[in-house]
Amino acid sequence: MPVVNGRRIVGVNAETVTHVSSTDFPGHYPGEDHSWSIEKFKENLQIVVHHCEPLDCSFSLIGVDASIANAFRRILIAEIPTLAIEYVFIWNNTSIVQDEVLAQRLGLVPLKGSKAGLAWLKWYKKPTEEDPIVPPPNDYNTVVLKLQIECTKNPNARKGETDPAKLYNNAHVYSSALTFHPAGQQRELFPEPYGSIAPVNPNILLAKLRPGQALNLEMHCIKGIGADHAKFSPVATASYRLLPTITITSPITGKDAIKFARCFPRGVIGLETVTAEEAARGEGIEGEKKAVIRDTMKDTVSRECLRHEEFAGKVKLGRVRDHFIFSVESTGQFDSDELFVDSVKLLKVKCERLRKSLASMAR
Repeated sequence: MPVVNGRRIVGVNAETVTHVSSTDFPGHYPGEDHSWSIEKFKENLQIVVHHCEPLDCSFSLIGVDASIANAFRRILIAEIPTLAIEYVFIWNNTSIVQDEVLAQRLGLVPLKGSKAGLAWLKWYKKPTEEDPIVPPPNDYNTVVLKLQIECTKNPNARKGETDPAKLYNNAHVYSSALTFHPAGQQRELFPEPYGSIAPVNPNILLAKLRPGQALNLEMHCIKGIGADHAKFSPVATASYRLLPTITITSPITGKDAIKFARCFPRGVIGLETVTAEEAARGEGIEGEKKAVIRDTMKDTVSRECLRHEEFAGKVKLGRVRDHFIFSVESTGQFDSDELFVDSVKLLKVKCERLRKSLASMAR
């Protein structure tokens, strides 16, 4: 495990947490220059990718303040625009699901489509009290989906069959029943079969029907952000945690080493055999087991080891203040790694907007 400057460690004790605030600012340490510079920032900034898949990625953002890391998290959740169902026109609904409940369920279905087409779509201007008259929906700001389905008896069902899925046709209405109806340039920008607008997961249950019940709906999808409604959020979750640190200050050997390893999740602490050189230095008896640190990233900082008297004074727990382990789970409209890049671009735009505002105030 790499050595971390003690000033960057947040102390985690049995009952308290210490050294929470950063101290790397001018004037805190006499005789030391901690003024901010872009060169120092570039030198300290690191991004380490742990795993990256279309729907899930994890990476470490190192060398930034908590306010910057939290800004990325908030942008990921609430400010990256996505496409979702906003208006549902119900022509016929004879199911037992109420209209408003069905509309709510449809709005929460995550959609996917051609990324070039999604980037091309413009914002739809909603009517307000001040401006109730707005242009009608167009191909560049609205995507139309439809759902037309009816439940009927299955004439080929076996006698005595009790499974509704076999006894009836369309007994279960899944998100795969939503159909995309392109207009104008959408035919070129959302080409079939892989670029057309469709649910990310085709097996989301929307309603259950019985013979004689039917659904006939038209849905209008627009761009929005998670700050307006959670359905527009591009992530299922975007979170971070600080890198845990474990320091063994005195050798833990024998049965204590086995017990110490059990205080942590599997893979955090390992067991090694005490060598003759280590025994000569007084670090245990040659041949017996000793506890060593394997991977602190797997630790949950449960403080379980601090409850046992035999480990008192032998271990210190903490977290690295500027090492943020991000976990981003995409809902499927965009890849998880693309979302973080988009959050960086958005924060850059916000900073530029603030800079221009300050410049105009100075004039």
